[in-house]
Amino acid sequence: MNFSSRLLENAVNEFSKLPGIGQKTALRLVLHLLSQPSEDVGRFSESIVRLKKEIRFCKICGNISDAEVCEICTSPKRDKTLICIVEDTRDVMAIENTNQYFGVYHVLGGLISPMDGVGPSELNIEPLVERARTSPVQEVILALSATMEGDTTIFYIYKKLKDFPCKISTIARGIAFGGEIEYADEITLARSIATRVPYGV
Repeated sequence: MNFSSRLLENAVNEFSKLPGIGQKTALRLVLHLLSQPSEDVGRFSESIVRLKKEIRFCKICGNISDAEVCEICTSPKRDKTLICIVEDTRDVMAIENTNQYFGVYHVLGGLISPMDGVGPSELNIEPLVERARTSPVQEVILALSATMEGDTTIFYIYKKLKDFPCKISTIARGIAFGGEIEYADEITLARSIATRVPYGV
């Protein structure tokens, strides 16, 4: 792609680093920003900089938060004895959109994947074990994607938690093997949560 401006080229290159954004889409986005008032572009860039500088991760569940503890963990309406384990914040948002789950979460920050060099120590697993040990947890729901990495992570967490006095369940396989939680439709995901099954090996 030929550019008439080095500044334009640099901006397009940066936008095209975003997932799912090719050079043509990046160019459209950059040209759109150029056509906007300076104040709007300033607010846009400030929001990105503030996001990176000020975003926090809940010290209890690991979810993205504006405060030390997220709104879900501090809500008196949530059932603190029920923990849903998910891969990342996108999965929290997907499950919340079903309006069928009223417990709390634990965000792992990824899945065990030896091929990618991701082991249990790189994930938020030990804090989960500590939560199960020190909190009145009655059930842990393993809501991870139905992939090889998801199943490996489920098995590892099951081995870590199986001796604790809490029920361990997985979401029902209404989600096809190889499917990602964040892409499941809300009805299927809600049904999977509602019809979860005990996990055992």
